[in-house]
Amino acid sequence: MRLLLLTFLLGEFCCFSIGAQQILIKGSVKEEHTFNPIQEVAITIEETNQTTYTNILGEFIFTSNIPLGEQMLRVSKTGYITKRYPIIVNENETVNITDITLEFDVSEFKDLFTIVLSDDELDDDTIGSDNISGLLSSSLDIFQRTAAFEFSASFFRLRGLDSDHGSVLINGVEMNKIYNGRPQWSNWGGLNDVVKNKELTSGLTPSNYNFGGVLGTVNINTRASQIRSGRQVTYSSSNRSYSNRFMATYASGVVKKGWAYALSIGRRWGNEGYQDATLYSSNAFFASVEKIINNKHSLNFTGIYAPNRRGKSSPNTQEVYNLKGIKYNEYWGWQESKKRNSRIKEVEEPVIMLNHYWDINSKTKLNTNIGYQFGKLGNSRLAYGGTNSIVNTDGTVVFESGGLNPSPTYYQKLPSYFERNFPNDLEFAYGAQQEFLNNGQINWQQMYDANLINTSLRKVATYMLYEDRVDDKVFAINTTFNAELKENVTFNASINYKKLESKNYAQVLDLLGGSGFLNVDSFDGVQFDLKNPNTIVGVGDVYGYHYNMFANIISAYAQAQFKYNTVDFFISGSVTSTQYQREGLFQHETFQDNSFGKGETLPFTGLGVKAGGIYKITGKHLIDVNTGWIIRAPSIRNSYSNSRANHNIVPNISEEKIMSLDASYIFRSSKVKAKLTGFYTKLEDANEISFFFADGIGHVIAESGTQQSGYDDNEFIQEILQGINKNHLGVELGIEAQITPTIKLKGATSVGQFTYANNPDLYLSSDRFENVYLGTSKLKGYKLAVGPHRAYSIGFEYRDPEYWWFGVTANFFDKIYVDSSPLTRTDNFFTDVDGLPFVDYDEDIAKALLKQEVFDDYMVVNLVGGKSWRVNQYYIGFFASINNVLDAVYKTGGFEQGRNANYRQLRDDQALNKPVFGSKYWYGRGATYFLNVSVKL
Repeated sequence: MRLLLLTFLLGEFCCFSIGAQQILIKGSVKEEHTFNPIQEVAITIEETNQTTYTNILGEFIFTSNIPLGEQMLRVSKTGYITKRYPIIVNENETVNITDITLEFDVSEFKDLFTIVLSDDELDDDTIGSDNISGLLSSSLDIFQRTAAFEFSASFFRLRGLDSDHGSVLINGVEMNKIYNGRPQWSNWGGLNDVVKNKELTSGLTPSNYNFGGVLGTVNINTRASQIRSGRQVTYSSSNRSYSNRFMATYASGVVKKGWAYALSIGRRWGNEGYQDATLYSSNAFFASVEKIINNKHSLNFTGIYAPNRRGKSSPNTQEVYNLKGIKYNEYWGWQESKKRNSRIKEVEEPVIMLNHYWDINSKTKLNTNIGYQFGKLGNSRLAYGGTNSIVNTDGTVVFESGGLNPSPTYYQKLPSYFERNFPNDLEFAYGAQQEFLNNGQINWQQMYDANLINTSLRKVATYMLYEDRVDDKVFAINTTFNAELKENVTFNASINYKKLESKNYAQVLDLLGGSGFLNVDSFDGVQFDLKNPNTIVGVGDVYGYHYNMFANIISAYAQAQFKYNTVDFFISGSVTSTQYQREGLFQHETFQDNSFGKGETLPFTGLGVKAGGIYKITGKHLIDVNTGWIIRAPSIRNSYSNSRANHNIVPNISEEKIMSLDASYIFRSSKVKAKLTGFYTKLEDANEISFFFADGIGHVIAESGTQQSGYDDNEFIQEILQGINKNHLGVELGIEAQITPTIKLKGATSVGQFTYANNPDLYLSSDRFENVYLGTSKLKGYKLAVGPHRAYSIGFEYRDPEYWWFGVTANFFDKIYVDSSPLTRTDNFFTDVDGLPFVDYDEDIAKALLKQEVFDDYMVVNLVGGKSWRVNQYYIGFFASINNVLDAVYKTGGFEQGRNANYRQLRDDQALNKPVFGSKYWYGRGATYFLNVSVKL
């Protein structure tokens, strides 16, 4: 409460003395048809490059250092036709230009439709894509636009970094998830018309809202007064993520008594996208209401509710793709003549926020923001296994193993398994192949039948469908101060507080005809909740794990920006205090003393310093250099080694350290714009946690002191990679040239080298042992699986004066690497169950087995085009695109399965023509289309 009081006091009761200022130029800007005021219009005195922006009422002023005599004002804003006005400035006189009007630029429909394409690519679950298209869609830089719209479908990551290195804000409130540091774009998906007002700072360049990360900051502005007034209806058709999209938006602009409001609804739906059975159902609702109290104070309320539900698609081994093709998805099966996907992601997390804007004077602003987000996130999946147990009449349970894995790609169902185990009887492999080709999907009816039989025998269900649930409540409050201290000095500062209460559990969704499911480990009968043993759970009950996670984050930053004739520079600093705490609501049988109740508080301290400058050689040639040193807390995901079972934290955990430097040469002329950037980023002391089933770790289980009765040397494990260092080094180039008034050439290149810089420590945990140290993982020099390390794009665009246009782009990708398994790079790889090295270990064979796989390079050609019309007061736009028009087949990413954890198993498996546990891959989409029609009033 003290922090909240301090923030409000700073935000609402700061007083500043305002000296008298002589107004030399003033005026206002309004929309040509509605005559509503337009905010954030740039007013530039061309000879001096002095720029100011219109306020909520569309007004602007210049107060000092204005040259006398004839001047030219340039009035511009994205989406409107730029105008130039000649004026004469006389000593001790005020130039008053009221009611300047701007007309909507019909040709801008092309750019608006291009931006909405990013919404189709936003997928916070997709490995490697990291929402780069959404992060950059507002950028005017040619390289960043190319990265957003041409490279993102190939899982390209800007500078090889995850999206948690960038900040996404809505009206100054940070939206990155505390759990993993990444923004969840689907929380406002389908609302393109009202979230397209974005202010982007790339890389380490300064932001007026926060300190930011290595990838910069995006602030989405949803103030009702700044959403372009009018009505718009949009319909889209696609075969990518969804089939249909409808949006309708109304914005009033500023009306009588200082009110402004904006409303938008959206709907996206489809039975399946490009992959089989990837259903999509999403609704979106938006409301923003602003009250302009006077010319200094304004209050804005924003509410966003975008529930969405979609079916996931699976990565697969090459054996599976060869049999079924790149659209194959193992997660679904037929049920009553309908496709039913077992892996559904459902997100329902409304956002509400209240923002107070205080224009203390023309050069000083204070914004105070309160945000609250709540709701649920669920990911469904099938449970099976040892729950095939007899429940006696006295309530006791006789545990039996059972329950065959229902996955159609389970290794014991594929031809490769039979080829390995029955090499002399290939009819078994042939039979498995035909079964997979003819069926090869989940058999829902078989699971229902098994459960019905078990119920009649007084057994609990063998199969059931559940979802991993996260119910978050996030409260955020901050205040941001911006002041122009002098004509060439700007000061920014903010104080932020963020609080998370997160409820985590698994919930039963469907018993598939069964009467109940036993709340014990499906493989070994370990009690998930020792305080309530042998509980039979039903639909809606909690299963498997149950815990709360709490987080409190306090941060502050300050920044000074200086602008001079030949050089601009800035310096910025930040400090952050982060605390995590886990509270277990189940007492796990294996961790009886370390799972129930509240665990210890986990504190971290973050610091950040960054600085940079632009040297203006001439008006056409500029040099831009930025550097930063950031210490930040690890995310919750990478702080707890097995949060579903116990309080354990990652051994030797510490804050992550990031050092980054970039330097750019920028060329700007009336016909050519180019930017060449070199960058280097080093990450130190990072942590990563992975979950998978591993064979060949018998000596690890033995060393942990775990009883092995009834078990092979295999286990479902948490792999903890601690103390990771990474190097990100590369060059980016973007260039566009207006060859003729109608033809533009454009090109972009990213050439990088993203590698592990050390051999990090590796620990294993499971539900039977915790944090067993395996030594270092020999990863130094291995490439990071961050999409293409090299990407190239070249294309052209023709824009006709009659408002039709088209473009063609060819994109080339190279150096895409499989994600290497850290476990197979430890000493465990050559260690037998007795802890001694394998007697048949061959170093040359081992090197070949551990060589990192690199994919073939590939080319993707994209076509875009459109037409815009103005009919009376209506603006009509049509947009169409075909991606991968040549229908190229290519791998975009993949990972080694860590299941073969030792030399013998991996050697024997890789010796097969079809490895049983080969790497799993993602393939890019084939030829896809997107059509968009919009009518705007």
